[in-house]
Amino acid sequence: MLQVKNLTKIYDGGVRALDNVSFDVPKGQFLAVIGLSGSGKSTLLRCINRLIDPTAGQILWNGEDITAATPEEIRRIRRRIGMVFQHFNLVHRSRVITNVLAGRLGYVSPAWSFFNRFPKEDMEKAIRQLERVGIADKANQRADELSGGQQQRVGIARALMQDPQMILADEPVASLDPVLAHSIMKHLEEINKNDGVTVLCSLHFLDLVHRYADRVIALNQGKLVFEGLPKEIDDQKFKDIYGRDAERVG
Repeated sequence: MLQVKNLTKIYDGGVRALDNVSFDVPKGQFLAVIGLSGSGKSTLLRCINRLIDPTAGQILWNGEDITAATPEEIRRIRRRIGMVFQHFNLVHRSRVITNVLAGRLGYVSPAWSFFNRFPKEDMEKAIRQLERVGIADKANQRADELSGGQQQRVGIARALMQDPQMILADEPVASLDPVLAHSIMKHLEEINKNDGVTVLCSLHFLDLVHRYADRVIALNQGKLVFEGLPKEIDDQKFKDIYGRDAERVG
């Protein structure tokens, strides 16, 4: 169970990216986070794994207070939280398998990781994860030789290397065309349904929300303006989320 309680983030200059946001996510749920660009979606996800420190509030995961965790405790917590980024966040000059193995950095000796040395079982595990996302044949290619959709699959395989209990996907399909977007979302859905991994995924398109999410929260200017089922987003709630001049498509 993930519990976010009265979470607030104020950046330098007084910009209030999150404003007293509270919600719960049961274990194994697929939660979509929606809202306009700048609404606080990325800040929220990055606060949950402490890539960003919140200004106020609490984040509890399985009863443990992430917001009060020490650096060593955060390192341990992050082992079980996979992160998938919009722009893939890969080391472009490195091989695909090296990028995937980066998901084990929280588990191996820092000296080993410095020299890109990993146990044999981790190497085998990396190939299995690449097979799972359908690009094992790309293992020895440079990451920048892959298409955008393939690079995002590398990002998912890297997250799977952590044996995650939760995945935070920060607009993972925003830079992909609709066909590739569905292929990436299907991988996240499969991880959620088959592995029981909790998924928090920020999205722009409501058709993806309706297709993949169990539940949805919406942010507007850092405030939580909706929490419920995708089918409950009627025209009025849509305008609350996206503004009164927004028009639904489809």
